[in-house]
Amino acid sequence: MPPTDPTAARTGRSVLAGVLVGVGVAAFLDETVFHQLLHWHHFYDRSTPEVGLVSDGLFHAGGWIAVVAGLFLFADLQRRRATVPERVWGGGLLGWGAFQVYDGLVQHKVLGLHQIRYGVDLTAYDVAWNVSGAVGVVVGIALLLGRARPVAPRPSTHDRGA
Repeated sequence: MPPTDPTAARTGRSVLAGVLVGVGVAAFLDETVFHQLLHWHHFYDRSTPEVGLVSDGLFHAGGWIAVVAGLFLFADLQRRRATVPERVWGGGLLGWGAFQVYDGLVQHKVLGLHQIRYGVDLTAYDVAWNVSGAVGVVVGIALLLGRARPVAPRPSTHDRGA
């Protein structure tokens, strides 16, 4: 078995931390703005309002689980001085954008779980939602494909003879 590349591991963990936080932040903003503040829809609108509220709660919890998991991973990378900042940002934008596009195309159009808003022409909403997500995906991928330098690991106190 070939030895593992520590730079690749740092890069992959940095991307994963960013993706998790990006997905969680997108879910949080969607839930807070469109579900709670504007009352435009629930996560699942094909049943009773009570079912819609329960689905919102589960969706909100899932978003926060993604944020917390991503932040724990990020904190571990920081502790190890192994964070690759460009990869975290790229992963975050990729996660946020992918969430938007998945939500807009799969949940809104294919599965019909809910729409962005009801009682209006959806064209402008759909374009804004999906294009903003696509921009996040493209910028995230561009950051991930660019040259990134990992933060140089600092010697621990054990390495300095303290």
